[in-house]
Amino acid sequence: MKFTFRILSFAILFLFIAKPSKAQLLNDQASLKLIQKGLDHIYSYEYAEAQGILSQIEKKYPNHPVSYILDSFIMYWQYLPIKDNPAKSKEYVGKLNACIEAIDKKYGKNSTNPEAVFYTIVARGYIAMMYNYKGELLSAAGEAKKAYNALVTSLKLTDKNPEFYFTSGMYNYYVELYPEDHAIVKPLMIFFKNGDKALGLKQVDIATRSGIITKAEACFYLSHIYLEHESNFAKALTYSQKLADWYPENHIFNMVNTETLLLNGRFDDAEKGMIKLKNNNKGFYPIAYHTFQGIIQEKSVKNDSAAQKEYLAALRTPHDDQYTREYYAMSYTGLARIANRAGNKSKAKEYYKKALEKAEYKSIIKEAKAFK
Repeated sequence: MKFTFRILSFAILFLFIAKPSKAQLLNDQASLKLIQKGLDHIYSYEYAEAQGILSQIEKKYPNHPVSYILDSFIMYWQYLPIKDNPAKSKEYVGKLNACIEAIDKKYGKNSTNPEAVFYTIVARGYIAMMYNYKGELLSAAGEAKKAYNALVTSLKLTDKNPEFYFTSGMYNYYVELYPEDHAIVKPLMIFFKNGDKALGLKQVDIATRSGIITKAEACFYLSHIYLEHESNFAKALTYSQKLADWYPENHIFNMVNTETLLLNGRFDDAEKGMIKLKNNNKGFYPIAYHTFQGIIQEKSVKNDSAAQKEYLAALRTPHDDQYTREYYAMSYTGLARIANRAGNKSKAKEYYKKALEKAEYKSIIKEAKAFK
């Protein structure tokens, strides 16, 4: 579940913005609006504009920890997937360490000042995310544990600020789900406060409607949750469509929304997104295009031969464990269905077995395991 620590990290990122406090920046409405505008630029790949806003914040609050956090957020999107760029990954982590140093300098080492605690959570949250991307789950969980006390505090603050519905909802949902899917971390999770998955979903939904700074991330992760864990494709579309409308130039949001439209059988509506994917032939996006074309050929056009070619093309295309791993599983399950219809059960079983090696979507796992 590669998304999990990214989710926790984003929750932490917005937590420090929303936290009611006597800190000057957090009471500065003009600066908060600038931060929100900067995030809009980042999601729209307008990095020069985002850097310009960051410069304004740095000028007003020199050497403030928030500058390092926002700078790292820009890097995360600009070089996505940043984990595959060693030089930029090193620079990225360096900014996070610089944030921790700025916290120590501004507030004192191991300060209990609320603002110092929250900025520390932000930096360590992103470091945890990098551990997670490398598959170092125990190290990632260890970093997250360092952020635990402050994050639990936010569970009591949803009535104070609507942004807290996102942080609280993410915690309530994933603190229960993560150990279910990763037995290796169960011993560590006993130290975490219990959550409530149903409550978590309700809270994040409130954030999509009431949050200002957190609404985009809330929509993104609810679409993911309903696709992967809840197998409720109609519900996922509620949130992915909002993102596609808000940020039409964002490739990740377009990819997820196109996938969700296809899984809902809305093939005509997915056409616009497919055109964008076809034109975006760099990085890990081609695997999405071929997988989605396979789905269209198989389920809409009803052409198994054409679908098979697309699925096989997808499997020859590089993927990313964070964003496009599931498209391998989708392609294998598509090939399995085609083989089964052709009367080749042994081949279908082989494809389903390969799908299970990649799959994280509960719907795909259920389909593969049900095949006899």
